Amino acid sequence: MIHTLSQMLLPLGLCAVMTLAWWFAPHPLLVLPLALVPLLGWMATRMVIWICLGFIIFSFFRIHEAFPQLYPFKIPQLLALGALGVTAWHLAITREIKVFWNSHFNGMAVFFALTTVGVMFASNRPEAIAAWTGNFVKIGIMMLIIAWLPKCKRDFAICNWSILLAGILIAIVALNNKMNGIGLVEGTRVTISRDMGSMLGDPNDLALVLLFPTSFSLALFFAPIKARLPRFLALIGYFIIVSAIIATQSRGGLLGIMAVTGVFAWQKVENKALLIMAGGAAAGLLLVLAGISDRSSGGAAEDGIDASAMGRIYAWQAAWNMAVSNPLSGVGLNNFYYNYFFYSPHWDGKNHAVHSTWLGVLAETGFVGFIAFVTVVVRLLKNNIRQAMGVNAIFARAAKAEAKTDKYAHPGLEHRHDRLKKKEPILPAAMVVSAQATLAGVVGFMVSGTFLTQGFTWPIYILFALSMAVSHNLQPLMQSANGTLDALMNTDPAEKQTEGSSDDSSEHNAIAGSQTDSETLLNQAKPEPR
Repeated sequence: MIHTLSQMLLPLGLCAVMTLAWWFAPHPLLVLPLALVPLLGWMATRMVIWICLGFIIFSFFRIHEAFPQLYPFKIPQLLALGALGVTAWHLAITREIKVFWNSHFNGMAVFFALTTVGVMFASNRPEAIAAWTGNFVKIGIMMLIIAWLPKCKRDFAICNWSILLAGILIAIVALNNKMNGIGLVEGTRVTISRDMGSMLGDPNDLALVLLFPTSFSLALFFAPIKARLPRFLALIGYFIIVSAIIATQSRGGLLGIMAVTGVFAWQKVENKALLIMAGGAAAGLLLVLAGISDRSSGGAAEDGIDASAMGRIYAWQAAWNMAVSNPLSGVGLNNFYYNYFFYSPHWDGKNHAVHSTWLGVLAETGFVGFIAFVTVVVRLLKNNIRQAMGVNAIFARAAKAEAKTDKYAHPGLEHRHDRLKKKEPILPAAMVVSAQATLAGVVGFMVSGTFLTQGFTWPIYILFALSMAVSHNLQPLMQSANGTLDALMNTDPAEKQTEGSSDDSSEHNAIAGSQTDSETLLNQAKPEPR
């Protein structure tokens, strides 16, 4: 009865909206739009993952600013309304979105509460309130939605590929601007839509935006799938995005590339000493390719500590002074820039950004908020490392199980053996990709955060949400796979061959039975789509 009522509410609500619209504006031009309202409403309730993810992509990647033709359509605002509407519908009416909570959410809630309280004590309260209502609260709401929304491998696949494709789009625009000399800073550093006042108009912020999809490109390249085309597309995407980051000449971006790539290399390369030496050589090559020495600020033309480095040192000193003066609440959200003059040991006539995630959080939330933030990030890193290690261990055990079936394969059962080799991964590939990408993303965030300001922007909160979603959906599958592999590895086909009579017919039957048992167990280990 309740389910039937929930199904009736949507059409009744749409009819009411159409009736009110026609009552207040009975215009012939409204006939076609009103006729499409039921279809659009039905599609919205069925495409909730697309709407919510679309809002995040437009808000973080600034697609409408990279392509100014889209700007007048107010797409982020429309997607925000749609995301809130369909989320409320599925939470309150259909209950298709299942809410869960764990200790990681507790830590994030504490940090969010401390930041919110700090807004009330901010030195520039109107600016702090504007930043909280205009951006931070949206990030908090969408973080919860993204954590609760994905529930099957299709949802995770949509997230993985959407983030990568959005990053490729922005990278292509950046490379086009670089080749055509559009919006270059200091003559060499690429930006996007700088004339519009876009966030992408700062090379460091552009590098930050491009760094986020880098981990997803490598995770998709190393995905446990046999199809070559997705791997090839992911690899091409990686090189396009890395090329765009190099064009920004951002040192934080280069550190992020090394960190993200290093996470995957560390898991794939057995000789760690060789990997470390190769990493050092790659770092030098990246510096040469980026042309850091050619920058007008921070280049080789400046003697001693360059102006860019000194600017950061002054900003970091100002951040420390802000935290010491306001240890409990900091200077308030988005207030570092407006307080730079009062706390910096050096004044060159203008305020500066902090250019450090860690010191930015310290300055704007105080020591209490900083400890809460660091605790959230470190616990998230430990969770992702543990999760990635568990996934790698399961695939290693699955490979041993497959080798075991190879060892006892009978010449007359090749068709069964081929079927085993064609099985899908023992864990859903899309969830494995998300697990690996979030691990690399968190490491990249922690390393690049030394030079990039991203404490109150989207990346870490999206990574947090996807990590929680992966943990919630993947952990039961990992436990099931481990149990099945335990049973499979404890099954010894050699013992089955010695049971019964010793004639050829009995031996053939025993091997066939063992092969069937192994195939059945592997089939049980393969998770069903949820």
